[in-house]
Amino acid sequence: MVTGAAGLVGGEVCARLVKAGHRVTALVHRNPDVLANDGRLVPAKALQGDVSKPQFGWDNELAGRVAEAHDLLIHCAATVRFDLDEADYQLVNVEGTSNALALAEADGMDFLHVSTAYVCGQRDGAIREDEPLPDSGFANGYEASKAAGERKVRASGLRWAVARPSIVVGEYATGAIRQFDTTYAAFKLIAEGRVRHMPARAGATLDFVPIDHVAAGIVALAERMDTAAGGTFHLVSGQPLPVEHFTGAIGEFPHFHEPQLVQPEDFDPATLPALERRLFNRIAGLYASYFQRDPHFDDSAFREVTGLACPDTGEAYIRRLIEHCIAVGFLPAA
Repeated sequence: MVTGAAGLVGGEVCARLVKAGHRVTALVHRNPDVLANDGRLVPAKALQGDVSKPQFGWDNELAGRVAEAHDLLIHCAATVRFDLDEADYQLVNVEGTSNALALAEADGMDFLHVSTAYVCGQRDGAIREDEPLPDSGFANGYEASKAAGERKVRASGLRWAVARPSIVVGEYATGAIRQFDTTYAAFKLIAEGRVRHMPARAGATLDFVPIDHVAAGIVALAERMDTAAGGTFHLVSGQPLPVEHFTGAIGEFPHFHEPQLVQPEDFDPATLPALERRLFNRIAGLYASYFQRDPHFDDSAFREVTGLACPDTGEAYIRRLIEHCIAVGFLPAA
């Protein structure tokens, strides 16, 4: 069973599980369509439910039948926005995880929890997979809520594993992604020159990971729960990209704007032009902390268990991401 199956990662995970021959129940909420990253409809059994409610809003009879029919729950459902109130994160990312755990416990399902590598908080340097979760130092409510959800998983009596993707972006070979949200919203404002200044610390890096590597990794862990149980696994590029290389790749396209990177202590949003200030405060600024960190995520345990390694995600890959955005009209053509 896969929660969050209508989402970007959840849909691709369902597609790969079905292709591998697994019987999959896809939990959907408002959006009934389960789509692979290439837009194809996934032939999985869709079941409507709400992770924010006990038993996903089902009666006892349905909840019991669902729990009994599955051996693994892959919990992808989460809100990934950075601009919500604490109560919203608590309802979906924390209580939603508790509700998923309770359903899994009803019939002893294994539990594969999809978190984020950035539960490390605002830290630099090597981040090991086996390090304890920090209690504070998070950049936003999203990171804090995902850490709280992880704690729920670790305290459960289930056989569990935790998958931690970094910044999920387009498919490796083509840059393709079926929906543009979160990071892409800030990316668009920067490329189109509507946000021309970003606070960025010297030496800061971004860990962009292709969605196909993340989905393949989740499926590989699901198929190896005997080995993965009790482990935490980074689904990351492991190749930190300097922020200036990212913005420089944008600037290589002559009709896009390469933003000016400003040391955080010298950056004052109040001095920006009115429109840029509003867009920075509403959207781009939500991602500013990621331009000021330099985490190096170790994925040794993930590689050992799955045998998978992320391909090269340097500047050529960033250009493929941009070219796809142009090809589908998300970004303007020259």
